[in-house]
Amino acid sequence: MIRFSGKLAGGAAIAAMVASAALAQDSRAAARGMIPGGQNQGGPAVVQMPAPSPTAAPTPAPAPTPKTSDAFSQAFPGTVAQPVVQAMPPVAPLVQPWTVAQAQQLVAVIEGIGAEGLDPKDYDLAPLKVAIASGPSDELNQMASQSFVWLVEDLRDGRTPMDAREQWFVVDPDREANPSGNVLAEALKSGDIAGTLMKLNPTHPDYARLKAELAATSDGQTARRKLIRANMDRWRWLARDLGSQYLITNVPEFQLRLTVKNKIISTYRTIVGKPGRTATPQLAEVVEGVVFNPTWTVPQSIVKGEGLGARALANPGWAKANGYVATKGANGFVTVVQQPGPGNSLGRMKLEMPNPHAIFFHDTPSRHLFANEFRALSHGCVRTERALELAMTMAILGKGATKEEAVAIANSGKYTKVMLEKQWAAYITYFTMATDINGQMATFKDIYGRDTKVLASLDKPRVRNRSVLPTDEVIVIEDDLRDS
Repeated sequence: MIRFSGKLAGGAAIAAMVASAALAQDSRAAARGMIPGGQNQGGPAVVQMPAPSPTAAPTPAPAPTPKTSDAFSQAFPGTVAQPVVQAMPPVAPLVQPWTVAQAQQLVAVIEGIGAEGLDPKDYDLAPLKVAIASGPSDELNQMASQSFVWLVEDLRDGRTPMDAREQWFVVDPDREANPSGNVLAEALKSGDIAGTLMKLNPTHPDYARLKAELAATSDGQTARRKLIRANMDRWRWLARDLGSQYLITNVPEFQLRLTVKNKIISTYRTIVGKPGRTATPQLAEVVEGVVFNPTWTVPQSIVKGEGLGARALANPGWAKANGYVATKGANGFVTVVQQPGPGNSLGRMKLEMPNPHAIFFHDTPSRHLFANEFRALSHGCVRTERALELAMTMAILGKGATKEEAVAIANSGKYTKVMLEKQWAAYITYFTMATDINGQMATFKDIYGRDTKVLASLDKPRVRNRSVLPTDEVIVIEDDLRDS
């Protein structure tokens, strides 16, 4: 594992100076058609990780694995998920005693829950009022507790059932961090039924923006109200608090944001998966490191299926000119690895982000595609504009390298993996209504048709006792870049 030390300046200042350095390098590179190799003249010593064997894909160095939820571990063994609180409080029962006054507060919450994009009809309002009229009783305790817990589940986890969340693989840690019985106990102890429930709302500013948009949209604008409600619910599918620093990309917007303390430091245009089987899934993962000047192990769909392996073995000169190293094993199996260079399909960087889908952020040699308005062109991975700037910014903010070290590594032309002392959360999301990069509420084309099931679920009764685990097939992506 390689680590560098260096003092951090303010996030915005770092982004600005790294952007300046990266853009200057790209300008020089454009004049020559490639990024030159370079040494770290007069600066700190730079330790290079040796390039991986040309016959195998790069092997990440071991890194500490955060504590993950049992649900995630069962769904995706060996996968790094978002860290969750390790010391969980004892779980309180789901039925607890209510006073009439507390139950009346609950009625008021349910009657006004439309402001959160939910439907009062989902929470057994009429039977609850009947139980209240009869005074304190076991029936009141049962009815009020049940309605409260349903509210908790929808506000904390989202109302949309799993089978309507297409290619959604995020395991939300909020369920374990805030068990329903504990939230119920807190509400009854404090006497603040509404306040306790509202604390479950997502903290990201976009949720509040959508809520305000819903309030400003008339009841007659049925389709628009449903679209707002669907996207409010999508925020509940994620962790309530996304963390202090993270990457977040909205697939239909074709944009990536680097965010520190809820402030956007930089935005980058993206190229995402084509509609269909290689559509980009929705994930919450952890970026552990930055790979500069990566190698690319060519998928067998190209090595064998498109004859690249046979061509590279038969024409070594052509293979060398294109950066390919082909190896044929004793059993006849052919492996092709593209070495670092200006034509490498991963470009000049990729982010180390282990996940079962083989999805990650990376550069591309086909940067002209970022000028396209419609950019659903890849085989699933997210190609990133100004990728070298992003890589260096993350390496510096993550204390993996100083500015000088990052520039020297990027210019060296050698495969180098920089592990981050402070890892970054990375969210791949799908919002068809959200705040755009200019700060305006906007709608985005539903490029994968993922709104259909979510919108339909709003017209159906609330699903009770629903699964909390993803139900879709895990599709391992082969981002071959052959569509460029």
